[in-house]
Formats: sequence, structure tokens, C-alpha cells
Amino acid sequence: MPIRTISAALVASFLSLPAAFAANQTVPASAGGQIEFNTPSGNIGCIYTPKGGTSTYQPRDGGPELSCSRVEPSYVTVILGPKGSATLIKNPGEQGCCSDVTKLQYGNSWSKAPFSCQSSTKGLSCTGSNGHGFFLSKAKATAK
Repeated sequence: MPIRTISAALVASFLSLPAAFAANQTVPASAGGQIEFNTPSGNIGCIYTPKGGTSTYQPRDGGPELSCSRVEPSYVTVILGPKGSATLIKNPGEQGCCSDVTKLQYGNSWSKAPFSCQSSTKGLSCTGSNGHGFFLSKAKATAK
């Protein structure tokens, strides 16, 4: 098979990759350094707080910290720090969630050391570099 034919076949195969291979989505930080994003459904919202926190919020262990909340069918919050397992809070009380911020589109990922998240129609999956993480969807909330 000629090299030109092989090259054309390779290019065609890369152009037809599924959306699961979408690029990392950039989400801008606020003036205080926090990064907020929601899933397209508006049911899950996340806030990343950098190491050292902000002038108004200090993570329990100094940060960085990723905190995500699900609104329905019941309100839950998951907090992931740089060490240890994620903490699932099944009844965090009424809290604000899911303001009008950047949507992490389905099929896209977001990352800021040491965390990375993947948004899909099935839910939001986030992991820390230590291997711990969580999954949130309308049907499920798990932490590891």
C-alpha cells in the first residue's frame, strides 16, 4: 500500500474520533483565584479553591480544594482535597449552587493540579492525583 494512501487513512481515522476525546476546556478564574463551573444540566456546580485559599475562604487543610454540589433529587456536596479520600456530605443544608458560570460541556474535561474532571451525559467524574475522587449524577453520588 503506498505511503500516501496510508497517510490519508490515518488522517481520516483521527478526524472521526468520538467527542469523548474532546480537548481540555479552559475555565477562567475569578479575581480571588477560585474557578467555578457547572454541568450543562445546571444540576451540578463546582468551585476550585487554590492552595492557600482566598481572602474569604480557607480550605480545611490549606488547599487546593475542589467542592462540587448536586441540587436534585437531593442536595449533596463532595469535597476533595490534595490528600485522602473525598468527603461526601449527604445533607449539607441549603446552600447556593450552580450560578450563571461557565458550563463544562459534555465530553469535555477540566483540570487544575492536582484535580481533573470529566463531564458527560451520565454525570461528572473528578479525580485527584492521589487517585481519590467522586462521581455525581442525578441518580448517584459516590466518593472514594
